[in-house]
Amino acid sequence: MKKLSGLVSLVAVAAFALAIGSAHAAEKRLMEDYVKSPLPPGFQVIVTELEGPVFADAQGKTMYKWPIKSIRNGDVGEQKGKPTCDDTVYKVNAGLMSPYPGGYTLPEVETRPSCLHEWPAVYASADDKPVGKWTVVDRKDGKKQWAYDGFAVYTSILDEVPGDTRGGSKRKEGGDSPAYREPVGPLPNIPAQFGVYAVAKGRILGTATGYSVYSYDKDTATKSSCTGSCLNEWAPMLAAENAIALGDWSILERAPGIKQWAFRKKPLYTKISDEKFRSYEGSDVPGWHNVFTQTEPPAPKGFSVQDTRAGQVLADAKGRTLYIYNCGDDAIDELACDHPSAPQAYRLAICGGGSFEKCNKTFPYVIAEAGAKSETRAWTTVSINPNTGKFAKAGEAGALHVWAYRGRPVYLFGGDKKAGDVEGDAWGEFNGHRNGFKAFWLRDDFRNNAG
Repeated sequence: MKKLSGLVSLVAVAAFALAIGSAHAAEKRLMEDYVKSPLPPGFQVIVTELEGPVFADAQGKTMYKWPIKSIRNGDVGEQKGKPTCDDTVYKVNAGLMSPYPGGYTLPEVETRPSCLHEWPAVYASADDKPVGKWTVVDRKDGKKQWAYDGFAVYTSILDEVPGDTRGGSKRKEGGDSPAYREPVGPLPNIPAQFGVYAVAKGRILGTATGYSVYSYDKDTATKSSCTGSCLNEWAPMLAAENAIALGDWSILERAPGIKQWAFRKKPLYTKISDEKFRSYEGSDVPGWHNVFTQTEPPAPKGFSVQDTRAGQVLADAKGRTLYIYNCGDDAIDELACDHPSAPQAYRLAICGGGSFEKCNKTFPYVIAEAGAKSETRAWTTVSINPNTGKFAKAGEAGALHVWAYRGRPVYLFGGDKKAGDVEGDAWGEFNGHRNGFKAFWLRDDFRNNAG
C-alpha cells in the first residue's frame, strides 16, 4: 500500500506542475516535508502551494473537513463521527447570526445548491477498513463516508486541478467568521519541540506552543554567531542530548554538550521579548528572519507591499491596497457566498446598497492587463460581468478582465486616497469577517488589523 500511495502522490505532483504551467518554478520553491503514514487505497498526499501537504482522492481533489464552531446563536459544522452535510436545499436563513432572526428567504433560493452538491462526500465502500487515523463513518442517508481523525471528509467543486485548495484554508479567521471548511493533511515532519502554522506569508515555523522561531544571517550551518549580549534578546532552540537529525533538520554543538536545532542549515532561536503567537517582530531586527517550511507563492508582477497604520498590505503598482471579500450565508450548511458562482446579493448589499453601479465604484475590481499571467494557481485572471458579479461568458461584451486570488476577484476601495490607505478594511458585517471586505493583510501578528 505504501508503494502505491507513493506512486499516486508522484503522479499527482506531476499533474499539478503541468496544470500550473510552471514545473520549473515549482521545483525552485521549497515545500514542506510531512510524516508518511498509511493511506486508504487510491488516496494520496499533494504538497500544495497555499496549504502545504494535503490529502487528496484518486483524482487529486483536496479533502476538507467542517469542524464545529460556536457562533452567536448556536453551533454549526460537524462533530466527529457525525456527518451532516447532505442533499437538503435550505431556503431560509437559520438565525444563527444576530441581529437577523431565522426564517428570511435566502437569495436566489430557486437555484440554491445543497451542501452535498458544493461539497461532495468522499464515500467509502462496504468492505473498506480503517487505516491509521482513517475510519469509515455512517451517514444518515445510509451510505458510508471516509473520515480522518474522526471528521468526515469532502471535496470542493471549486477545485479544478490537483493542488487546488479553493474550498477553504487552514488559516484561522478572526471575529465572527463562518465555520469555514479546512483542508486536511498529514503531520509536518518536525521535531516535537516545534509546530507549523498557516499564516498570510505561508507555513510559518514556531515552537510547539505557537511562538515564532527565527534565523540569523551571521550564522552558518555548524556555528552560531549569537553569543554574549546577543543571548539577552535571543534564546537558542536547544536540542536534547539524544535528539537525532532528520530531513531538513540538523543539530550543531554550541558548546561541549549543548546542542541546538537548525532547519535547512539555519540555527534556530526564539525572541525572548515576543508576546504574541506567530509574531513577525523579530524579523524587524536587521539580520533576523522568521522561518517558514514553505512560503506563499509570489503575487504577479506589478503588485507591491505597502506599510500602513496597522501592518503591511498587498497593493497594486500604484500602492493602492487590495481587498478580499468574505462571505458565508446564514443557512444551516453555511455555504460560501464570496465566489462569482454564488449569489451576489450579499456583496451588493454591503458595497452598493443593492446597486451594481455603486458597488463597482465603492469596491472596484483590480483590472488585469491584457495578456497578464501568473506562474501559480494562487493567482489567476478571470472574466467578470460587472452588471451581475458572475463569471462572464467567452466574448461577452463589457466583461472585465480582473485579478483573482484563490479563484475569487480582488478589489480596490474607492475611498482610499493615497498609497497605504486602508479605509475599506472591516467594511461590512462583523468587521468584514462575516459578509464584507478585509484588506489583504500580510502580517498576522497585527491580529484583526484595522478591523
